[in-house]
This record gives sequence, C-alpha cells and structure tokens, in this order.
Amino acid sequence: MAESNGIRPSGDFRRLAESFGGVAAEYDRARPSYPQELFEELERLACRGLRGARVLDVGAGTGISTRLLAARGADVVGVEPSAGMAAQFLASGPGLALVKGTGDELPFHDGSADFVTYAQAFHWTRPERSVPEAIRVLRPGGALAAWWNVKDSGVTWVRAMGERLAAALPESYHGYGAVREIASHLAPYGLRTGHVVLHWERRVTVDHLITDLSSRSYLAALTPEQRAPLLAVEREALLAEFPDGWVIEPYVLDLTVAVTPA
Repeated sequence: MAESNGIRPSGDFRRLAESFGGVAAEYDRARPSYPQELFEELERLACRGLRGARVLDVGAGTGISTRLLAARGADVVGVEPSAGMAAQFLASGPGLALVKGTGDELPFHDGSADFVTYAQAFHWTRPERSVPEAIRVLRPGGALAAWWNVKDSGVTWVRAMGERLAAALPESYHGYGAVREIASHLAPYGLRTGHVVLHWERRVTVDHLITDLSSRSYLAALTPEQRAPLLAVEREALLAEFPDGWVIEPYVLDLTVAVTPA
C-alpha cells in the first residue's frame, strides 16, 4: 500500500520510519544483499565507474549497500538519520564514513558528489524535496540512483505471504509494487533516465527469513506481543512450503538511474 505519490508507505509514516532503530541488528543480519550485476548496471547507466567516485549513500541503514559500494572502489559516505541504525552501521563497517541526515535535506555542499544512491530507501523521502536536493549536490554528469530488492510476487508462496500480511496489517503493510513510479518524480528535471530489472535469488533458512520479516517496518513498529502471532503464522506457512527448513527466496531488483546534464 502507498500514499498518493506512489512511493511513500501508507499509515503512520514517522512511526514506521523510526521503527528501524530497534531492529538494526536483525536488519543487518537478515536483509538481502545485492548481486555485483547491480553495480555493473549502475555504472553502465551512469556512463561512469564507481572506482574513485564520490558517492553519498542516502538512507544507508546498517551499511549493506555502503560496504558494497566501498568494495567497488567508491569514496562513499553513508547518510542515515536513525541512531540505532547508525550504531550498527559503524559496528558492521568500521572505517566507513557516516553522517546524520536525510535525503530531504542533505548536509553536503553544492556540486560535491558524483553519485547519490538510495538502496531500498528512496520511498522514505519526500520526492519533491529529495530529488532537487540530489541534483543540488551532484556534479555535472552526476547520477541519482535508486534501487529496490522486491520479493518476486510471481512466485506463489511469496504472493500468499504478501496477501496474508496485507490482510493482517491493512493500515501499515506496504510492498514495493509502485517503485517504477519514481520516474514520474524525476521527469520534471530534464535528467537522462535509465532503468533495468534484474532477477536473482538467495538460499536461506526459515529462521533467517523470519528474522528478515521482523526487520520490516510494518512489523518492527508493532509491540512484541502484536508481532509474535503474525511471525508464527508466517513460520508455519513457510515450514509447510519448505519442510526441510531451507527457502529459495526469489528477488526482482529494480534499478533506476537519472543523470544530470554534463
């Protein structure tokens, strides 16, 4: 479910956004990573490499994408508002730079970055603010890049899980079905925009997947007493589908890159 702009989660947005701090360890441990093909496509669409590039990784969370960008040779700075997520970021990526901030108000000088990236994070911004902010801090020919790992709802068990959670949490559950609507928020600015969809999968245990679920905002924002029965239902359904306790979890990785004029 989403608000009228097609990106931001519905329900109590602030409460959902603030819920991540309390589940930072679970988030870092269980959330999916990203395949190297993502960064190859990012470089292709941006028409420049990441090595040596100044990258602002906005909504960096615990640093899952920040660490991968650094491994590609980028000079990367994480940008994160949550104290809990920031603490996990620093514990998981010692030596990586991190500043407190949001995509709606970037604490950087004009023309100071080659890339502004949002890994699973652009929907937590207000596009009418975050897009101009990204353009402001980008150098000529710089790129705004947003990507999302989306569980593949074309797979029956994934679709059934989403339907159960949407029915149980009608005011707060959100998927990422509207991520391509980012294009409508980029259109007014005269940017050269590219888009690619990748498919990949990971093999995890049922327990791992339940931990991942517990880090999702619509569940993290609940009390433990409210969350436990919902997770129990999902665990039972997963074990019925995967009795050996191992899950092949399919993902659609949606990437949009918008490049400023050189």
